[in-house]
Amino acid sequence: MGEHYFSADPTSAEVRHPVTISAWGRQLALQTSSGVFAAGRLDAGTAVLFREAWPPARPGTFLDLGCGYGVIACALASAVPQAAVWAVDVNERALRLCRDNAEALGVGPRVTVARPDEVPAGVEFDEIWSNPPIRVGKQALHDLLLHWLGRLAPAGRALLVVGKNLGADSLQRWLSTQGFQCERLASAKGFRVLEVRRP
Repeated sequence: MGEHYFSADPTSAEVRHPVTISAWGRQLALQTSSGVFAAGRLDAGTAVLFREAWPPARPGTFLDLGCGYGVIACALASAVPQAAVWAVDVNERALRLCRDNAEALGVGPRVTVARPDEVPAGVEFDEIWSNPPIRVGKQALHDLLLHWLGRLAPAGRALLVVGKNLGADSLQRWLSTQGFQCERLASAKGFRVLEVRRP
């Protein structure tokens, strides 16, 4: 079986490449590498998320779930200067890239890069932003979302971007059956942007 971006420790050679992405009117110069999600580019789903959803209106504690090389985490920290951002992934190479990218942009002190088990149990999130790893499989995805959505602050929200052909509409229905308020904020280029809130 081939290696996936959600492998914990990719064995392919780490060859870094520069990429400049646009997020909420800012140009962010980042580095990517093989063995991580969307190596060498800004993936289409995250681009839709940036176009269709505004950044947080006020400071808070935010989570980039499945951070990859840190696109969303770095964009949040750059757009909201007093924000505390957690960037979580299982891929060690992605975590290194995210940490290095945050440092290069000058937001490193406000971006905490961590494996899932390194996030203290008491931390709650005002907002969760994610292009979730749909390809891990339905049950693993459901377990992932239930765990992290359960850590939203009472008035918090999550913004998820999911491909329509990858089950965005069925995921929206499933989240509703789990007691979450789930609304479609936007639909563009084959993706849905879902806003999820706790009951």
